[in-house]
Amino acid sequence: MTQAKPEIHIDRLLRSKRRTISLEINRDGSLTVRAPKHASLDEIFALVNSKHSWITKKQNLAYERAREAPAKKFVNGELFLFMGDLYPLEMVQNLTKPLQLDGKFLMAVESQDNARAIFEKWYRKQAAQVIKPRTAELAAEYGFNFTMLRITGAKTRWGSCGPTGSLNFSWRLVMAPSEVIDYVIVHELVHLRIRNHSKHYWKSVREILPDYQDRLNWLDENGHHLNLD
Repeated sequence: MTQAKPEIHIDRLLRSKRRTISLEINRDGSLTVRAPKHASLDEIFALVNSKHSWITKKQNLAYERAREAPAKKFVNGELFLFMGDLYPLEMVQNLTKPLQLDGKFLMAVESQDNARAIFEKWYRKQAAQVIKPRTAELAAEYGFNFTMLRITGAKTRWGSCGPTGSLNFSWRLVMAPSEVIDYVIVHELVHLRIRNHSKHYWKSVREILPDYQDRLNWLDENGHHLNLD
């Protein structure tokens, strides 16, 4: 019997060598389904149909959070996060750099039309300076080996671990407090050894960060603020 197509729209269907089907509600409320290459559409639709209530609840929460954190306007007094702290933006004349942080974010008036791109470039640079050495430090301390590290523009995943041992982290993560950044780094480092979210995986994370759940809770509750869009 053919499974009925789900009422909920699947925005992205990604197939890979994974063993199970997973559902991911993105920050914009869209639904991403990750499935094994061999999984049939009937299997995928059946899972989505069975999770209808859960998906709807998560999507409504995503929409509510999007209203709480509207896109930035890049105007005087607007607040921007960096390492867990909020700093106001001030538009100024005669600034040598397009953007700098000195107790507040200072932006050259003539740069305002390109403000979003300038902020992203600044955050990307800071993310590289914060996340790369911290990842190397934690990897050395706990005996992990990764092949390379990239700062990406990912909007729906704070970090990821590639099949060849590469690590990826979104530049948006540098807006979070240092302890939350550490959690995401450890989360991906442990995936170098354990490629799932089994009890064994979470036990390994807890051995490094006994309070990881508090850090994860902060990210779940505040992650929608780590954005410019």
